[in-house]
Amino acid sequence: MVELEKEVLPLPPRYRFRDLLLGDWQADDRVQVEFYVNENTFKERLKLFFIKNQRSSLRVRLFNFSLKVLSCLLYMVRVLLDDPQEERQDCLDCSKQNASVHPSRTQFDWSLIIWVNRPLPLWALQVLVAFISFFETMLLVYLSYKGNIWEQVLRVPFILEMISAVPFVITVILPSLRNLFIPVFLNCWLAKHALENMINDLHRAIQRTHSAMFNQVLILICTLVCLMFTCICGIQHLERAGNNLTLFDSLYFCVVTFSTVGFGDVTPQIWPSQLLVVIMICVALIVLPIQFEQLAFLWMERQKSGGNYSRYRAQTEKHVVLCVSCLKIDLLMDFLNEFFAHPRLQDYYVVILCPAEMDVQVRRVLHVPLWAQRVIYLQGSALKDQDLMRAKMDDAEACFILSNRFEVDRFAADHQTILRAWAVKDFAPNCPLYVQILKPENKFHVKFADHVVCEEEFKYAMLALNCVCPATSTLITLLIHSSRGQEGGACSADQWQRTYRRCSANEVHHICLEESKFFGEYQGKSFTFASFHAHKKYGVCLIGVRRLENANILLNPGPGHIMGGSDTCFYINISKEENSAFVRGHREPTRGGPKGSDRGVGPQTIYHGLTRLPVHSIIASMGTVAIDLQDSSGRASRTEGGLGGANTLALPATADSAEERRHSIAPVLELVDGVNSATFDPLGDQSEDEGGDEGMCVCRWVKGYPLNSPYIGSSPALCHLLQEKMPFCCLRLDKACHHIPFEDARSYGFKNKLIIVSAESAGNGLYNFIAPLRAYYRPKKELNPIVLLLENIPEPDFLEAICWFPMVFYTVGSIDNLDSLLRCGVTFADTMVVVDKESSMIAEEDYMADAKTIVNVQTLFRLFPALSIITELTHPANMRFMQFKVKDHYSLALSKLEKKERERGSNLVFMFRLPFAAGKVFSVSMLDTLLYQSFVKDYMISITRLLLGLDSMPGSGFLCAMKITEEDLWIRTYGRLYQKLCSSTGDIPIGIYRTEAQKLPVSEVPSQVSITVEDYEDTREPREPLLSRRGPHRNSTSSEPPSTSSHSSDHPLLRRKSMQWARRLSRKGGRGPSGSKGVTGSAAERISQQRLTLFRRSERQELNSLVRTRMKHLGLSATGFNGMTDQGNRLSYILINPSPDTRLELHDVVYLIRPDPLSLLPNQGGTRKVSNSCSEGHRFHTQNSTHL
Repeated sequence: MVELEKEVLPLPPRYRFRDLLLGDWQADDRVQVEFYVNENTFKERLKLFFIKNQRSSLRVRLFNFSLKVLSCLLYMVRVLLDDPQEERQDCLDCSKQNASVHPSRTQFDWSLIIWVNRPLPLWALQVLVAFISFFETMLLVYLSYKGNIWEQVLRVPFILEMISAVPFVITVILPSLRNLFIPVFLNCWLAKHALENMINDLHRAIQRTHSAMFNQVLILICTLVCLMFTCICGIQHLERAGNNLTLFDSLYFCVVTFSTVGFGDVTPQIWPSQLLVVIMICVALIVLPIQFEQLAFLWMERQKSGGNYSRYRAQTEKHVVLCVSCLKIDLLMDFLNEFFAHPRLQDYYVVILCPAEMDVQVRRVLHVPLWAQRVIYLQGSALKDQDLMRAKMDDAEACFILSNRFEVDRFAADHQTILRAWAVKDFAPNCPLYVQILKPENKFHVKFADHVVCEEEFKYAMLALNCVCPATSTLITLLIHSSRGQEGGACSADQWQRTYRRCSANEVHHICLEESKFFGEYQGKSFTFASFHAHKKYGVCLIGVRRLENANILLNPGPGHIMGGSDTCFYINISKEENSAFVRGHREPTRGGPKGSDRGVGPQTIYHGLTRLPVHSIIASMGTVAIDLQDSSGRASRTEGGLGGANTLALPATADSAEERRHSIAPVLELVDGVNSATFDPLGDQSEDEGGDEGMCVCRWVKGYPLNSPYIGSSPALCHLLQEKMPFCCLRLDKACHHIPFEDARSYGFKNKLIIVSAESAGNGLYNFIAPLRAYYRPKKELNPIVLLLENIPEPDFLEAICWFPMVFYTVGSIDNLDSLLRCGVTFADTMVVVDKESSMIAEEDYMADAKTIVNVQTLFRLFPALSIITELTHPANMRFMQFKVKDHYSLALSKLEKKERERGSNLVFMFRLPFAAGKVFSVSMLDTLLYQSFVKDYMISITRLLLGLDSMPGSGFLCAMKITEEDLWIRTYGRLYQKLCSSTGDIPIGIYRTEAQKLPVSEVPSQVSITVEDYEDTREPREPLLSRRGPHRNSTSSEPPSTSSHSSDHPLLRRKSMQWARRLSRKGGRGPSGSKGVTGSAAERISQQRLTLFRRSERQELNSLVRTRMKHLGLSATGFNGMTDQGNRLSYILINPSPDTRLELHDVVYLIRPDPLSLLPNQGGTRKVSNSCSEGHRFHTQNSTHL
């Protein structure tokens, strides 16, 4: 550096400061260089003004257009002032001409055609216009000259200009030619040419592009006008020597002729005019078809591209834009049905911006009058500003950007979505964005969007909760779909359909507390108090709240949250409060007590807003207590008999005297002073001591936040974790290592059954399946081992993320391989989740993408009938094939019901399908409506994420479930259960998952029973010998007529007797014809049918033998495998926020929103005591975890 500084020379003397001040610095040797000197010439300046500059060129074009129109108007004035009869009388030798008023076709006076009467002022104006036009034309020719003069001279506009302008210049030099006829009307074609150029310059000047259709229509109109004007003026002038037609007569003749009417009352009389008519007709036959062809071509292109959305409509009406890369009919109908289901969106327009051409099905739907006036399809790309301008994106109320889930490369589909979101945000920064992303690792790229739904996040979290809270996917789907509870019709055949239909109309609504009739009176009270009394009084389910100063939503914040007047309340009800009518109920006599209530919700008990509750409901919930139950244990029973570890309700003890009668449902306190820390102990799990003898020692478990997240943007969640991470070799379930010698699930000795997830690869979204199942609020003794059945070996990054979770393993295999299923422990599993393969989402035929998944699940169902299988499908319409039975008449009846719902335009045509109602099947396309509904309810995504455990806000509750046992049936009704849970544990019930025996209509009993028996034969094979040992049965088939016998064979009992009789015959050996007395042809037919039934029975045995053989071959123990478990002919469905008088039934599963245990902890800092059964390291880690 020193050497470089020494080499720097001092400034010359002329750069000294003194020289700068004195001005000596100007006398230097620098040369100033000027740029673009060629544009400073006179020609370039003229070219810049007349041609290059957009605005000045537009003014020149407009001036030229005005000159041409003015010249045509002056010609019309000259025609109106002209009278050819005067010229005829002025002729000296016109005796022959005066003798004939109507000359012949060949004999006429040419002077009347060549000479006209032109007044001097009119001539002066026409000369002035001609001079200006002539000089302007010559100037433009000079400026446009590029070396070829003939190219400029032989142009049609130049020739027409010379014809109409040069004669006027000549008349100035030769005054005798002043009355010479000049065809000035040809300037109409020059005006047309100037108008076309003017429109092009207008587009360049104002940067607003009209459609090609507009330009072509304008050109066609101008061509027609010019043809008509030329013909009118030409015939009128030529007929000066004939009929002497006026301009109106000539107009009448041209209109009649060109419209092919041809009255014949006005006709040209001389041959020049007749020749002109022929020429004009030929020109019209050549020019007009060309124009119409171009117009038709542009119309067809417009139909493909969709044209433009009117700017006037965009400024006066409201519209939203839907950006998709590929528009399918199912996606379109889901969007339209959900979007227009809200009353305040009925006047909105939907503009679809898609780069692909509209297919036939979409075109057919958009031609329906219901959508034709509200849906506009534009073919274009969101990456082009021109297409965004066509869609008027800057004026749109919202923009929905959806990913193509049928893309082979889902990362590429997300990249396209990200670019679309960036382009829309750059073009219209104030337009709200609703973005759908497929992969969770791409979510942070669109974090700026107003609402984002990550498909894999929601999918895996929903499938995970399905394993612990049955049918969570159906629960969420019903909540995010708009419905009025009218699906299935008012006269459904089954009671469960009517109840299920009515309860499916419940949705999440919001209202400000101080404006609410439901919750306004509970201002200053606790949240639990408000939920308790609002449900008891109005039947609404208050589930969450949001402070005005805080944007976070809290689900069931517990009794410690005090309701404020500015709080926003979120509740579940059939309709929002603004659409509810409040009718004060009247108390009725008590003789219609509990005996009058039926199971379920009858038609008279459904409530709309606030309706009259039945008498037994009023009696059961009178005041804040129940009058027919007693509790002698006082407040201690409320803390010990809640939902603690056993998830059961405390049965009140019997009192000896009337003075000791106490109410089983305690009142909810308006304000809570404090919470007993012994009641809520989230970090010191009571199940730690009980689970110490498991294969994986739970004393090594801690509660904390996962150290490694597989992707950016995942919400931190407090989970059960291992104190030390599991080595990667120990995560492989079916292979032993030097740490763990086990090779199968049985060797681990798990206390709970497995949860198996079958997926194609270990994507980052699979992390959201594990995290909710290892949440801190789940007791350790209830955690199920998770086994991932992957077709591809997972990446180390994914293993690094899951190695901290306890009891999480993986195996490599496929669901269509029996050996892979047995190695992953399918015989010890309770639930199996089959995730749709990404590679199979594309099929040549629509709806065939699920073919392999459906067949594999059907095979699983036949091999392992006791296994609960949860399946993800690409297309919801394919759920009718799940556990398919050919002769199931009940499924056929549901299929007809689904077709009727589709014809009615229902939002949920598949809601009555048994697999969907039971939560056994799920399609990720059901989540699309969540994004659509967020346009009206901006809180739905946040509430759904909280319910699924994707987000964990401090103080917000979580979704869980409790099962109704025989010990809990004393509570009797759902309303009393709601009150009991609020008063004891602060839990908020939101619905019931009910399982009951399938009941069929009387008309379908015989055919359905035969199918039931087939299932019986397939699933109850080991129980047949027990049935055969019950004693001899009378052979009823031999003594009945053939018709009666064949009809009776469909009965289950008779069929079982027939099978037993056939077995006895087979044991006795075959007999000849003489040994069988009275055997007819019908009996032989019955025997063959029974043999066929026996063959069907052997299929079940063959499947069991296959499984046992493969287990023995793999070295797995077959002990405990029972392939004969009968699931029964049952159906399951969900009741969301049922009526308070709904009867609870045995094995009902109640969905609960439980308060966050951490929010109920007293403020003790780091001095909290921890269970002594844990190690010092565990105690240290637990104490640190309390500082949230």
